[in-house]
Amino acid sequence: MNVSKVWLDDDFIYIQTDKGVVKNHPIIWFPRLLKASKEQRENFTISPFGIHWESIDEDLSFEGFFSFKKPMVST
Repeated sequence: MNVSKVWLDDDFIYIQTDKGVVKNHPIIWFPRLLKASKEQRENFTISPFGIHWESIDEDLSFEGFFSFKKPMVST
């Protein structure tokens, strides 16, 4: 999988592949990103395998991001 773009807003993290597929997940699913400042969230590096935030010691793999589905909680 080749990623062409990664971006965040106040509520979501987005990843776009070179084929134009965009996937997003809520930041609340990632406690370290949720607690991070905007500056910390925007300070990441991209590798062929994922995203790394040095200042908050967080890593997300592209494979995991695109295959992850938050489990449904029944009441």
